[in-house]
Amino acid sequence: MSNHSSVHVFKRRDAIKIVVGSVGAAGLAHAQSRAALRVSTPAVPDDWHAKMWTVFKDSLDKSAPGAFDVQINLNGTLFKQGAEPAAMARGNLELAAISAFDIAKLVPEFSIFTAGYVVRDVAHQQKIFNGPIGQEMFKAVAQKMDVQVLATAYLGTRQVNLREARQVRTPADLKDIKLRMPGSKEWLFLGEALGAKATPLAFGEVYLALKTGTIDGQDNPLPTVRAAKFHEVTKQLALTSHLTDAVFIAISAKAWASATPAQQTALRKAAAEAAEFNNKNRLQEESQIVDDFRKMGLQVTTPDVAAFRQTVQAAYLKSEMAKAWPAGLLDRINAIK
Repeated sequence: MSNHSSVHVFKRRDAIKIVVGSVGAAGLAHAQSRAALRVSTPAVPDDWHAKMWTVFKDSLDKSAPGAFDVQINLNGTLFKQGAEPAAMARGNLELAAISAFDIAKLVPEFSIFTAGYVVRDVAHQQKIFNGPIGQEMFKAVAQKMDVQVLATAYLGTRQVNLREARQVRTPADLKDIKLRMPGSKEWLFLGEALGAKATPLAFGEVYLALKTGTIDGQDNPLPTVRAAKFHEVTKQLALTSHLTDAVFIAISAKAWASATPAQQTALRKAAAEAAEFNNKNRLQEESQIVDDFRKMGLQVTTPDVAAFRQTVQAAYLKSEMAKAWPAGLLDRINAIK
């Protein structure tokens, strides 16, 4: 090879290196320019609350292409359940679905949404949080927790599951029933308000306790009842629908403030689409579970829900918890049709 040819080859190689290097640098710069949005959720992959984050990511990729790098962390691998709000306030986490119970710890007036029979059903839930009441409450959340709530996702409706079938029409029919509840004072209060003898017990011990008769019943959303196989050791499902629960898709104040107005619109849209996906599929699943339980021989009954609501709300209004509720808020919530 002549010297002239060698020089030509080396120049060509250098040119290729420069082009490749430029492309690599441009790609790196593009990746670095995308704002990282870390998502932490305790949900397992098959849960609708896990799948909704993929809907959120896909929506954001379409409406704000190249703006965000959504990183979904399932199974509580990034932060354990309940630790997300503090991580968001510190700036260590951008996105999570936080519970009403978590919010109420720092925003006491929000505890109204942890009370029995305040939210009637999913339609009522969405009207509350997508209207003026939601705006007011989320403003308080933003001020006290440094997070911005983007959308409300349905968590589930808690029902009563009994070891032995009995007539359950009003709270009086649950008298002396040892009803397992989670161990906090808020949950135990709800169990007592339902008319039962609230019994604290760890979730992992419930199946055996039902089987042996240590407890007479338990309450949970239907997907949880099925997953934990409580239907194997109970004979009745009483559709009391005493707590229609939610989780709130929220973003840290820091991440929210760093987004442009157009990006904020895209974030709200993505959260709304994720919540709608979750709500539709979760409701469909619950309806199917009721049919499945009937086919398995479980007696499914619907009590006088109005009587339960009246009794339970009266108990809450006399309690210490209600002192944190803004005056007239319960009446405003009840008036939403």
